[in-house]
Amino acid sequence: MKILVIRRDNIGDLVLTLPLIRAIRERFPDAWMSALVNTYNAAILDGCPWLDAVYAYEKFKHAGPGAFLAAAKRNLGVLTELRAKRLDYAVLAGSGYLRRALRLARLCGARHIVGFVPEGRRAGAIDIPVEFGNPAGLHEAEDVFRLGRAFGIEGKPPAAPLSPNAAVAQEIRTRLQQELAKERGPTIGVHISARKPSQRWPAERFVALMRAIRSAGPARFVLFWSPGPAEHRQHPGDDEKAAEVLRGLGDFPVFACETRRLTELVAGLSLCDQVVCSDGGALHIAAALGKPILCFFGNSPAERWHPWRVPYVLLQPPSREVRDISVEQAIEGFERLGGLTLRAEVGA
Repeated sequence: MKILVIRRDNIGDLVLTLPLIRAIRERFPDAWMSALVNTYNAAILDGCPWLDAVYAYEKFKHAGPGAFLAAAKRNLGVLTELRAKRLDYAVLAGSGYLRRALRLARLCGARHIVGFVPEGRRAGAIDIPVEFGNPAGLHEAEDVFRLGRAFGIEGKPPAAPLSPNAAVAQEIRTRLQQELAKERGPTIGVHISARKPSQRWPAERFVALMRAIRSAGPARFVLFWSPGPAEHRQHPGDDEKAAEVLRGLGDFPVFACETRRLTELVAGLSLCDQVVCSDGGALHIAAALGKPILCFFGNSPAERWHPWRVPYVLLQPPSREVRDISVEQAIEGFERLGGLTLRAEVGA
């Protein structure tokens, strides 16, 4: 049996598909199993123990000016290689009716296609439909896991932890120890970037929160951000915001962890004891690494996207604008997170 899981969304979406991938692998241990993702999130699957192969296509918006034809040629090569595999099943992983993923599945020539189909809509090429919707306010990981019913998989999604690249993690650990050799206490990861404007917390508040945590006892910090200038067309970054935070901290014990590759972000977060971040890819990576999280939520449904299977404190103001979360609220939330790591059961 040859099975392809297609997930063409963002980093966090792919992380939350790992429980489904693991369950299908455990259901069919002898199958050839692969995933089709995009070049932006593919590194999440580096070394994934449940896949025999990973294929990545490039979204044209990520290709850059003048690179359309080259990206199209590479993508055609990926689809041609998958078509030659004579796939038995393509699984359209994600919530909703996924037209673009369905197009990819058809181009790959899969004999059967598994996917969600809304009530009243013809299934068409999806010959193994699964009931559409998000019943009872399920988490994204739970909702996507319902696709496993097509293979006789029921129950709750299993844990599906990420494993950082060992060499990259050791490299970052060495640099961290060199820069903060004299510092003691827990290592707090602080990720200051967010793709959506409603999820962004001001630089000066990150500075105030980190100083408040440090004033309560020994601690050292690792600063993460999306690299690059804010005006970059394909991948706007937060280099300027990171510089502002570092200027505000002065000689504070903080290691600026520039992560130009996704493998570096995974490895860096794996070295932290707790993480502070907004809703986004870094949040779901940290959760898959088992880290307790203080998270800021703006205009996104917290019941669907909260950290999965780890202790967390979630702050979401009535305005659904993260900038309306005060430093005092964040400090109180971090204090509660410290208690959660001792007392709370790990779960949804």
